[in-house]
Amino acid sequence: MILAIDIGNTNIVIGCVDQEKTYFIERISTDRSKTELEYAIMIKNVLDIYRIASKDLEGGIVCSVVPQITQIVRIAAEKILRRDVMVLGPGIKTGMNILMDNPAQVGSDLIADAVGAISEYPAPLIIFDMGTATTVCVVDKNKNYIGGMILPGVRTALDALTARAAQLSGIDLVAPKRTIGKNTTECMKSGIINSNAASVDGIITRIEEELGEKATVVATGGLAKCIIPHCHQEVIMDEDLLLKGLRKIYEKNR
Repeated sequence: MILAIDIGNTNIVIGCVDQEKTYFIERISTDRSKTELEYAIMIKNVLDIYRIASKDLEGGIVCSVVPQITQIVRIAAEKILRRDVMVLGPGIKTGMNILMDNPAQVGSDLIADAVGAISEYPAPLIIFDMGTATTVCVVDKNKNYIGGMILPGVRTALDALTARAAQLSGIDLVAPKRTIGKNTTECMKSGIINSNAASVDGIITRIEEELGEKATVVATGGLAKCIIPHCHQEVIMDEDLLLKGLRKIYEKNR
């Protein structure tokens, strides 16, 4: 079993995985002001909740889109594990060809998503990761990472709407009972959820047209469960996808 950590702009995802299963997934807030010790205490508390001792963990791996705290969290994890922790980045083998203009610019979370998807599902693949931003990764039939999209995340778009419209207050991301809203709250809920679901449907159609064939579509990320059930296209929900990818990458490099 390994400790896998994904540092995102809003949340840090912590999980323990092995070749058989994911033991847990939890999220803590990303805080650029916290010290190594503070993060170590938070990680230790999460492990204690699930009664997992450091001696049960053979190693750890971190991927991050927040460079300011990548090394802080890595050192925090090493305090718990008492061994070196891998960081997904240059020099780490992924077993996947990245056919981009500048492969080094591809986010480590996107690489982990793609590696996880390739190991679990048939290619070609379209992978949605719905967090602070919604990212789309495309893997061709030869299992090459060929590109994707980046668009505003669900919560990011909602926050922008409420910040700029004086009469619109914040709402939760629970779908209304009907598409045609009858009051301001229903209209906002329907608008944010159905527009994002329609966006996913439309993106799938356009990417498949460019690929010239149907693709397996997988969605992950903290906000996917709010949107994907309202899509008309067939989309597989896989909350563990990124951690599965980190496990695969760890195995290739240990």
